[in-house]
Amino acid sequence: MKEYDLIIIGAGPAGLAAAVSAFDSGIRDILILERDAEAGGILNQCIHNGFGLHTFQEELTGPEYAGRFLTQVKERNIPCRLHTMVLDLGADEPDENGFCIKTVTAMNRTEGLMQLRARAVILAMGCRERPRGALNIPGYRPAGIYSAGTAQRLVNMEGFLPGKEIVILGSGDIGLIMARRMTLEGAKVKVVAELMPYSGGLQRNIVQCLEDFGIPLKLSHTVVDIHGKERVQGVTLARVDENRKPIPGTEEFISCDTLLLSVGLIPENELSGRLGVRMAPVTGGPSVNESLETSVPGVFACGNVLHVHDLVDYVSQEAAKAGSCAARYILSRTRPDRPETAVENGKEDFSVPIRTGTGVRYTVPQSIRPSHMEDSLTIRFRVGDVYRNCRIGVFLNDRLLRSISRPRLAPGEMEQVVLKKEELLFTPQESKKPLSSVTIQVLSE
Repeated sequence: MKEYDLIIIGAGPAGLAAAVSAFDSGIRDILILERDAEAGGILNQCIHNGFGLHTFQEELTGPEYAGRFLTQVKERNIPCRLHTMVLDLGADEPDENGFCIKTVTAMNRTEGLMQLRARAVILAMGCRERPRGALNIPGYRPAGIYSAGTAQRLVNMEGFLPGKEIVILGSGDIGLIMARRMTLEGAKVKVVAELMPYSGGLQRNIVQCLEDFGIPLKLSHTVVDIHGKERVQGVTLARVDENRKPIPGTEEFISCDTLLLSVGLIPENELSGRLGVRMAPVTGGPSVNESLETSVPGVFACGNVLHVHDLVDYVSQEAAKAGSCAARYILSRTRPDRPETAVENGKEDFSVPIRTGTGVRYTVPQSIRPSHMEDSLTIRFRVGDVYRNCRIGVFLNDRLLRSISRPRLAPGEMEQVVLKKEELLFTPQESKKPLSSVTIQVLSE
């Protein structure tokens, strides 16, 4: 049973960035496991540009962005086993120092079934698309119904055009991008329908992928029937009310031969669940602290397995933090003589929950241990509705710490605030109350 310091599950943008960061933080015995035939994850089929503006200060395509990190992994000689499926993940009982060895059960055609042991594990499995079965749309099961990501792979990697007359349900970023892609390939995208009263995608994608091509976006609409038995012949759209229920009498038939579904992404957390990781109900990913460490000591999470991102640059930033924190976890227990990695002494080790106030759906992380923080901490969150001319309020206990003006907040665009360590460790003298919570909420102007 081979032992490693760090095993990373997933070789997408999160896994690659985490590996590079952990290596640069002093960990050398690293292994990346990837079930696909090549590293890079979903970026391999995202041939459009717009990636890397934050990370590399230039506009790259998805494969180019992944290639940058893959080159860094190869330069550091970090091994990556492809075609390797992780089947199970377990952990020993923590010792007196809170340290436990993790066991990864995996399989590939070359080595068969194998068990690997690691001092720390980073979860970077990404996410999957919500299928038609989760939507309860009436109708037969004809050919011509695809998830938007599947259609993207067929067009960009396999060279197949799924159809010529397209209706897209859901206005997430993949759906918006595929509306443009199918149009450029010669198909006719008749409409993009969205159940919610707002789009779930970035504003720039609404402009560049729909408005620039004259593709209509129908908000508060959904598909209530799919016509056709052998092949899709059309769909029936209907307007929905404030409870997202179809309104009788608003039905509209639209002929098409293909229906693309862009109805949400689900973090791939089957392994996390079997390990007993505490999950966050809103994100569908693990609940983590300021180090991106889950409820199981030594198991970290980053990228879309943690919560669904809109920018891959944020994935890379988050993964770099997970890599450095995993390295710190390993070194603080294997090299306690290193002061920069040892857990700080003489400070009360307490955990502070991050609460969601008015308008905020979730935050990542969900808790903070101030004494374990670096100089600053980035908290990312999403709002639950569209707000204009508003402010983001950050509260320590009941005291307003910071108020940040925003001309617009939308669920499709992730927001972030940065907290400094001294703000959490040292509350004002007049407060007299120990820090018990951090709250983020939307305030009216």
